[in-house]
Amino acid sequence: METPRVALLVETSLGYGRRFLRGVVRYSRLHGPWAFYITPADLRQFLPRMEEWGGTGIIARFETPQVEKAVLATGLPTIALDLTYRQRAAGSRLARVHEVRPDSHAAGRIAAEHLLDRGLRSFAFVGLSNDLPWSVERGRGFAERIAAAGLPCAEFPLPRRAADRQWGREQKILAAWLDALPRPLSVLACDDDRARQVCEACRGAGLAVPDDIAVVGVDNDDLLCELADPPLTSVALDSESAGWEAASLLDRLMRGERLSPQHILVAPTGVIVRRSSDVRVTDDPAVRQAVRFITDKAALPIRVADVVAAAGCKRRSLELRFHAVLGRSIVAEIQRARLERARRLLAESDLSVERIAAASGFSSSGYLIRLFKREMGVAPGAFRDRLRG
Repeated sequence: METPRVALLVETSLGYGRRFLRGVVRYSRLHGPWAFYITPADLRQFLPRMEEWGGTGIIARFETPQVEKAVLATGLPTIALDLTYRQRAAGSRLARVHEVRPDSHAAGRIAAEHLLDRGLRSFAFVGLSNDLPWSVERGRGFAERIAAAGLPCAEFPLPRRAADRQWGREQKILAAWLDALPRPLSVLACDDDRARQVCEACRGAGLAVPDDIAVVGVDNDDLLCELADPPLTSVALDSESAGWEAASLLDRLMRGERLSPQHILVAPTGVIVRRSSDVRVTDDPAVRQAVRFITDKAALPIRVADVVAAAGCKRRSLELRFHAVLGRSIVAEIQRARLERARRLLAESDLSVERIAAASGFSSSGYLIRLFKREMGVAPGAFRDRLRG
């Protein structure tokens, strides 16, 4: 069999697309080699003349009708990324195309769990378009989990006028809407870029993130999240594993297998906590002060006595108040904060488990491994492998 030549019309400017392509490349190295045509770094797309290039397969995000028409005209095995409701509709030319789509309902639910655990009781969702299933489903999963907790969830009414959808105008509309909601407020945005816009709108309204409004995005584009002000909490998606599965499916199609339309789900792997949602809501000033101290000093060898001193009350009293407000002990809160830091370092760095344990305040890597297995169900190394596909 000749070397497969695969066109990848997938943006490389965003973390989701880059991780997806890593999965495709990993598969091709093991089962190839494959030759690739790569789309430019942004969302513009150019399909090569497939009859001249000799292409044998395509993986594409259909950003325009022109690209959709050009890809389908090739008659080549094709896998689509994140079709819109219009593209999925019965009668659409793409209705029977194989598709990779995120498990957005699960991502919204996981975000809700994270914010409920913060003690927040006022919630809102900010989407992007009612024709984007991944945006709509994230909002739906979020709202359903909040409703199950007996709480309401507001949804930003997307501007209808084209002029109001320009960010300069929409930012003011969003800022006014956020300012009118009860605080402290927690917001899930449909993706990291939209979450960054929410943070901008908060600044425009004089609202502090996370003290007035906690913000969470989806996709965990680590560079975008770290560049946000403040750094952005996000739900991580296992797009690298999805890239591997998509490449495996395309390989079967290019070998001549006839398959009914397949749907590959990109699973969420957890919440990577950063400053934008690093808040604990409680009316108890001692607990609030203690939790802030733990969050700020978790990487240091702090003890319960240090937390008690920071809170300014007696140990027995603080322990009782912790159990009443958070449902756990001071020690458990210290462990939780250190585990969150370890999870973030596992997701964002190549540091060894030993160095991550030291950087997260654990006395030894063995203690981190035992606690991680107990709380997460897997060892730190396995968690990192799963997160990276």
